[in-house]
Parts: sequence; C-alpha cells; structure tokens
Amino acid sequence: MSTINDVSRLAGVSKATVSRVLSGSRGVKEASRLAVLKAVDELKYRPNVIAQSLLSQSTGCIGVICAQDNINQTTGYLYALEKHFSRHQKHLLLRFASSRAEVMNVLDELTSGLCDDILIIGARFPLNLADKNIILIDCMETDTTNSLQFDHAFATETACNYLIRQGRRQIALINPAASSSADQMLLGYKRALENNFLPFNRNLIFMDASSSSSVALQVLLNNSTTLNFNALLVADELEAKRVITQLQAFNKSVPKDIMVFSLAGSLDIPGIPAIPAIEYSMDAVAARIVSWLNEKTQDVLGSYVLRGDLIIPDMANRQ
Repeated sequence: MSTINDVSRLAGVSKATVSRVLSGSRGVKEASRLAVLKAVDELKYRPNVIAQSLLSQSTGCIGVICAQDNINQTTGYLYALEKHFSRHQKHLLLRFASSRAEVMNVLDELTSGLCDDILIIGARFPLNLADKNIILIDCMETDTTNSLQFDHAFATETACNYLIRQGRRQIALINPAASSSADQMLLGYKRALENNFLPFNRNLIFMDASSSSSVALQVLLNNSTTLNFNALLVADELEAKRVITQLQAFNKSVPKDIMVFSLAGSLDIPGIPAIPAIEYSMDAVAARIVSWLNEKTQDVLGSYVLRGDLIIPDMANRQ
C-alpha cells in the first residue's frame, strides 16, 4: 500500500506540500499541486474520486452547523442528510454552535478549503449572511436567498382546527422564543379562531422569551380565568414531554382533561401519552437540499417553505 512518502518522492515535493494539497489548503504552487494529484492518482494513495475532486477544486464535503437544542430533530436531520449525501458521493462534516459568534468561527474553519457548501440548521438568532454557498434551514431569518423554512402559521392553524373539531375550544399556546416562528404561530392561531368564530383570549398566549414553558404552564394553572383550558399547543415534542409531566403532577389527565399538541415532532416514549402533532419530512428536506447542491439554481431552492403533516395517534383507551 502506498504511503505519503511514496507520493512525496514521486511528485518531487515535501510531505508537508502533499498534506496541504490533499487538505485543500491554499498557498501551494499550481505545478506542485498538479504533481501531487498525478502521483496520488498513479499510486492510488487515495481513492481516485478524491484526487479528481481536488483537481476540480471540489471537496465533495458539505459542512453542517447545528444551532438548535432539540437533539431528536438534529438526529433526524443528520440521518436524512447523510443518506441523501451518500447517494450523490457527498460527505457530511458536522459542527455545533449556540450563538452567532460560534457560527462565524465555525464558518471560518469550514470555508477555508474544507467544504463546498454549508448548511446552518435551527439558528434562533440573527446571522446576516449573504454567501450563495450557505443554506439556512428553519432559522430565524426568512428573507435570505437560499433558505428552507417550515410553515409555522399553517402548522398552528391546522393544529387549532383539529383541536376545535375534537371539542377543544379553550386552546392555550406556549412558545417562549423570540423569533419569526413565534410570530407565524400566533398568526396561524388567530386565523383558526377567526375562521371558527371563536374569541381571542390573550391570557391563553405565552410567548415571552424570558419565561420557560413550565412557568407559563404554571401561570395557566394558577389563573382562575384560564384554569378551564382544555388544549395546549407547544413548540415541539421536547416541550410536550415537559408539560405533560407537569400536568400529570397536578392530576390533569392527558388527553382527557387537556389535549397536548406538538407543533414539530411527535412523542413515542413509554409512560407518556401519544399526542397529535405536526411532523416535517426530514427526507423531503434532505432531497430538496441535495437537488439544490447539484443544480445550484435559485429555482430549485430559493426561499422554500415546507408544510408539515398532521399526525393523529390512536387515542382509543388512552386517558
């Protein structure tokens, strides 16, 4: 099996130069780079596809920056992306970030020859990025050229209509996050109430980023004007798990007394009641992204909005 020393000798350059060429680093003379790629190809030191990709200035690597806390959603994204990337001879390089400063640091690393394109998932803070090779997925910003957003207004309206059909007319909404998704949720909520001729009760809405979902729920339970709410909308399945546990601690049966609805992801946890939910196809998200990466045309992605599916569990014999 060939080694880096063999490549170095055949190309007539140092091992350091070979390493810089194979990693895509800048500052290597064109003649040296071509000599290394030729030696790599002849010695089969690396798979030919890598040498060919380097020759075309493409690494075949897609950087993925996860900026969200929901590990279940993150896992779903990564599984779907990896499956679709592998079908198209692309590879995934994962990084995590929880602030704009961290995102920018990671971008500096990934865009210095490591990755062809970058995906940023779930950032709930302003990014102000205009790079054509960066795609934002379910991020706070919705007006960028390359972005894939979830239709939170449609999801909330669908959820409310479903709950109303189940006889739940006192619907509380908890989403303690200051972002465009919160505004969209409120829009869908109001639209559903208006279409069903129901009054809007501001006391049933909690969207204060300074409070947690548990505090918001406790306010609902303590307030005599909202004590009789019989349905609860939450942002995702993790929030659903938290509020269900809290409701049960106060002898509230789910879904008999209060029907909990997750606006992004369903629950499948022993001991926790199944709940209705909106689910977004991670497979559809990944397929859309790969199409854009292959075509690189705005018509394929642009600013794309994805609608989720209504998931209704079998609630027979559930309390």
